[in-house]
Amino acid sequence: MKKNFSNEMNDELRPEYDLKSLLKEGVRGKYTERYRAGTNLVLLDPDVAEAFPNADAVNEALRLVMQLTELQHTKAQTPTPSQTGENP
Repeated sequence: MKKNFSNEMNDELRPEYDLKSLLKEGVRGKYTERYRAGTNLVLLDPDVAEAFPNADAVNEALRLVMQLTELQHTKAQTPTPSQTGENP
């Protein structure tokens, strides 16, 4: 049994949309590098999203957390004078 494919040409695109004119300035592969680099999608809870209005605010806060963590890690590895046997 053959299917009737005559309805393929009856799409819902409005007549005022001329695809040739809309797509003539298109650039093939414009976002290829960004796509290949990957994307990290993180969903925030509503209360957290309210505190951080955009990605820059989230990044700034996370960088601060990273700095504090590094500071604590460095401080924990630095011996105190009592551990080295020196007098303060």
